[in-house]
Amino acid sequence: MMNENENIQDQEFNQAEENVENSASEVDILNQKLTEATDKYARLFAEFDNYKKRTSKEKLDLIQNAGKDVIVKLLPVLDDFDRALAHMKDLEEENPIKQGIELVNNKFKKTMEQLGIKEMQILGQPFDAEYQEAITSIPAPSDDLKNKVIDVIEKGYLLNDTVIRFAKVVVGQ
Repeated sequence: MMNENENIQDQEFNQAEENVENSASEVDILNQKLTEATDKYARLFAEFDNYKKRTSKEKLDLIQNAGKDVIVKLLPVLDDFDRALAHMKDLEEENPIKQGIELVNNKFKKTMEQLGIKEMQILGQPFDAEYQEAITSIPAPSDDLKNKVIDVIEKGYLLNDTVIRFAKVVVGQ
């Protein structure tokens, strides 16, 4: 009987060892599947986060530049106001026509500033092809004006720090 009990115990022990080995391999398989699922989840989350950032940036750009086409069409009106005021500089300050044009001009400029429009201040600055378009170049009246903007033919404008119209300038050589 001892022998039979030993055989039964050996069989039970061998079966327990097999169960432990099977359990260990099942645990390894489950751990591998868990690692894969975690990795897949992390990638999916990162992809979704990038999508949210990209779409919110696109929305912000769209909102900031929504009226760009209309604003670009209004820029010649600003130029016309500047020309009108330049021709009226000889008129006396009390002239009601001059006062009216100055009032409308100032109001129009403030409205454009509220929309994010900025006039480029480039006279006397070094020439920069990213913001200016050189119409012509002339001999510089002094050495310190070489490669600098001597005259502005048409003003340039920025919309939220993005060029919407390049300044047309004369550059000193």
